[in-house]
Amino acid sequence: MKTKKQTWFFWLLSICLCLTVWPFQRTVQAESAPLDIRADAAILVDAQTGRILYKKNIDTVLGIASMTKMMTEYLLLDAIKAKRVKWDQTYTPSEYVYRLSQDRALSNVPLRKDGKYTVRELYEAMAIYSANAATVAIAEVIAGSEKNFVTMMNKKAKQLGLKDYKFVNATGLSNQDLKGFHPEGTNTDEENVMSARAMAMLAYRLLKDHPEVLETASIPRKIFREGTEDEIRMDNWNWMLPGLVYGYEGVDGLKTGYTEFAGNCFTGTAKRNGVRLISVVMNAKDASGKTTKEARFQETAKLFDYGFHQYSLQTLYPKGYELKGKSTVPVVKGKEKEVRVATAKKLTLLVKNGEEKQYKPVYVFDKKKMTKEGKLLAPLKKGETVGYMTLDYKGDDSLAFLSPDMEKNIRVPLVTTVEVEKANWFVLSMRAIGGLFVDLWTSAAKTVKSWL
Repeated sequence: MKTKKQTWFFWLLSICLCLTVWPFQRTVQAESAPLDIRADAAILVDAQTGRILYKKNIDTVLGIASMTKMMTEYLLLDAIKAKRVKWDQTYTPSEYVYRLSQDRALSNVPLRKDGKYTVRELYEAMAIYSANAATVAIAEVIAGSEKNFVTMMNKKAKQLGLKDYKFVNATGLSNQDLKGFHPEGTNTDEENVMSARAMAMLAYRLLKDHPEVLETASIPRKIFREGTEDEIRMDNWNWMLPGLVYGYEGVDGLKTGYTEFAGNCFTGTAKRNGVRLISVVMNAKDASGKTTKEARFQETAKLFDYGFHQYSLQTLYPKGYELKGKSTVPVVKGKEKEVRVATAKKLTLLVKNGEEKQYKPVYVFDKKKMTKEGKLLAPLKKGETVGYMTLDYKGDDSLAFLSPDMEKNIRVPLVTTVEVEKANWFVLSMRAIGGLFVDLWTSAAKTVKSWL
């Protein structure tokens, strides 16, 4: 029979156990809950490799609104790099640009008809404030007309390997909002469209090829033409920049968008602890199903939380790693008959929590350096690349990338660890003779065995 003290002890122990287990269960449930992104399409990508971490309707073609300006940024930064355009060169507005700039119902900085504006001023207005007339001005600087620029946009999209896209203007506005100046060859009811995959691909290439875009995209606010009577405050439409209303640690780009056709969209990027993520949400909605500016940031935050909390950057295999059972490769015509091979670099990957053992190393040798029998041909230098090591993933989801060729981003070179000189003619002759005797002996042994 339990005493009063024992009864109180067991009650206290039970309460402690409940307090310990209950929050743990809540945490596990929260972590394992499916990611529900309220948007017509969404994607989350590792910016280093192009690996897709989350996807929803990523190949559905939808409106992109002012996210279009990322392509305009790409082409401008291309032109700057090639020195076809300079930051300090000036531009005087065309009639089209002037009239468009006066429409304050659209995102704009008003431009004077006889004003002179530097390319840098126009670029900052576009990248920070999504200024539409400034964007058309940039198109005219680069290509002479928006019509020519649209041709460049579609051509560049093809060169970058994008699929499921169509550009009809430089800004992302609906053509019907362009004061009758929509580019020749397009219709008033046409819109810029892309898939979430293509949008993420454009962001991936923009960050790879022109990382300096973040220097401007990350500016939360700036005064246009400060110190003049034309000055106007430009607040960045990316409210996830640190210090703004939906500030999120690590966010430094890229581009928002809204039209009635596209809904509220956002291509974002954030970096934490050496990991950069790219996200896209298209026609983001709140709990009631209404598209709102706030929803595009709330849904993006869900994606970033998932990426940063559920994944971590890990070194799966160090530099100099040798795969057990495959650390040596046979060599022909060399002083040595085999050579050791190892990885030239460490293999680092963004790995989902608990999936470290789901990755297995695989050697792939360069067929151009191998004989038909699978042997390397001497001479070989120390550190010579003879193939690569990649990964075989055994997890529940497929190892998917924005494009198939990005699989090379999880490869590391496979190199020889020592030099193998070519054997001289005498050694090769002796080996050939020895090989002949071995063949004769083997043949004779088989014959005798058959007699017995």
